[in-house]
Amino acid sequence: MIALFFQRLKERITRPRQRWEQNLIVLWFGTFMAGIGFSLVMPFMSLYIDTLGDFTPQALNLWSGLAFSATFLVTTLISPWWGRLADQKGRKLMLLRASLGMAVVIGMMGLVTNVYQLVGLRLLQGVFSGYISNATALVATGTPKARSGQVLGTLSTGAVTGQLLGPLLGGVTATAFGYRTTFFITASVLFVVFLLSLFFVHEEFTPVEKEALQPASAILKELKYPHVVIGMFVTTMIIQASNNSISPIISLYIRQLLGGSGNVTLVSGIIASIPGVATLLAAPRMGRLGDRIGSERVLAAGLILAIIVYFPMAFVSNVWQLGILRFLIGVSDACLLPAVNALITKYSPHHAAGRIFSYNQSFQATGNVFGPMIGSSVSSFFGYRGVFISTSFLVLLNYLLVRKNTAEIQHDHKK
Repeated sequence: MIALFFQRLKERITRPRQRWEQNLIVLWFGTFMAGIGFSLVMPFMSLYIDTLGDFTPQALNLWSGLAFSATFLVTTLISPWWGRLADQKGRKLMLLRASLGMAVVIGMMGLVTNVYQLVGLRLLQGVFSGYISNATALVATGTPKARSGQVLGTLSTGAVTGQLLGPLLGGVTATAFGYRTTFFITASVLFVVFLLSLFFVHEEFTPVEKEALQPASAILKELKYPHVVIGMFVTTMIIQASNNSISPIISLYIRQLLGGSGNVTLVSGIIASIPGVATLLAAPRMGRLGDRIGSERVLAAGLILAIIVYFPMAFVSNVWQLGILRFLIGVSDACLLPAVNALITKYSPHHAAGRIFSYNQSFQATGNVFGPMIGSSVSSFFGYRGVFISTSFLVLLNYLLVRKNTAEIQHDHKK
């Protein structure tokens, strides 16, 4: 029996694969490492800022929010231009541009001497955004639509799990080597992503002349359900705002729960990473479920779960209770962005995938801008616990919008 098991495992691993399957494997590792590289510094960003000057609690909250939001502000503005260039020149070129640029900029963050330099580099990092969105576009355009939910769900586990496990590695690394060394390690990880993309990602792409590209208005007219696609852009924005509203205060909230004792950096990394385990296990299954019953239903279920879970986070009395609820948020995360990407893929033309996903990235980045600012502002007036309550209401708003925007799809499916 054991020999038969290993024989079947070997056949499964070594079987011939189509080009889209090969790209999926390579880009899964690429997005996983990019996710780790991006989130490695998140559990100690506020603590790092605290070492760059003498700040009041209110000023620390404000600078933390600005540092978290700065990258995404630039991403919001520049993503449509990168998306147009991706449709014109190819998505692989965008993968190389993003990974190498982030490697250089994040490495420089380990050399800053004040908070102004750090925020400036976070702004510059936004110029080199787009690795995950272009990986998604590249995979989506080469995958059979009947399997798009499962495949995009699988791909999303790379980015989401990397982003959620990154804080654990960041907390461990910062504890062992210090904050600045962690930035250098992050830069090295992203340079590895650049090499993987350069040598192992293959794209069949025919360059398009600038004059031949359709304007956004023409693309919009091609959509069967334009309000669904545009609605998914807004949904992405609110998902990211909700997820990132707690980013600036999570380590500070944990420090409060620990009563000022214990290894705050390490514990913050662990608590921030717990959802990654649930997401890794659940996302492919949720993708397959979406292919069977409709991604819009999986998306709605994920939002309901998030509403239920965020609210009690405001009333936990220790980090273990917070960790359990964070695990459930990981299950919710497995339902959300994979389902959004699947809906966008199913109802968008492939020739404009670069721009469609870049528009989605702009909305995603906008959510990343407002989320930390919401968290910082709410925490300044109502304390850290108030952030979780406000986030729960924000997710409720998102759920109501999803129900409205996907009503026509569900009605057509019933015919």
